[in-house]
Amino acid sequence: MSRVKHTSSDIDLMARMMRAEAEGEGQLGMLMVGNVIVNRVRANCGDFVGLRTIPQVIYQVQGGNYSFEAVQKGNVFYQRARDQERRLAERTVKFWREHPSKYALWYFNPYDVCPPTWYDQPFAGQYKQHCYYEPQANTCEGAYT
Repeated sequence: MSRVKHTSSDIDLMARMMRAEAEGEGQLGMLMVGNVIVNRVRANCGDFVGLRTIPQVIYQVQGGNYSFEAVQKGNVFYQRARDQERRLAERTVKFWREHPSKYALWYFNPYDVCPPTWYDQPFAGQYKQHCYYEPQANTCEGAYT
């Protein structure tokens, strides 16, 4: 059983994104990025209404820019998926969820202290350099399932 429907090419795409966004934060950091991707597929609220697949989430454009900076600026994203990251992506789509990314729909590296909110969403926690934010209570039921 999986948390979201996926194909082998979805796993490759997700693995590449996880590596591009969080390779420097190790396996746990990459798992957390993967969890945010899965959460966005499941959420169907706010900025993520209608996004039902991993590619739709990864290639989403908001305000004229890709939601994930690595799509536009990351040469690592365009490298072939490695087996290690593929295994992490599989783990995330099947079952993995852990604080602070458990319900998070957003993350970023502020290069400073994590602000208490991000786009008016509450701070859930920090792992290494990334700050994670989950939806305000009772505003996005899909994120909490």
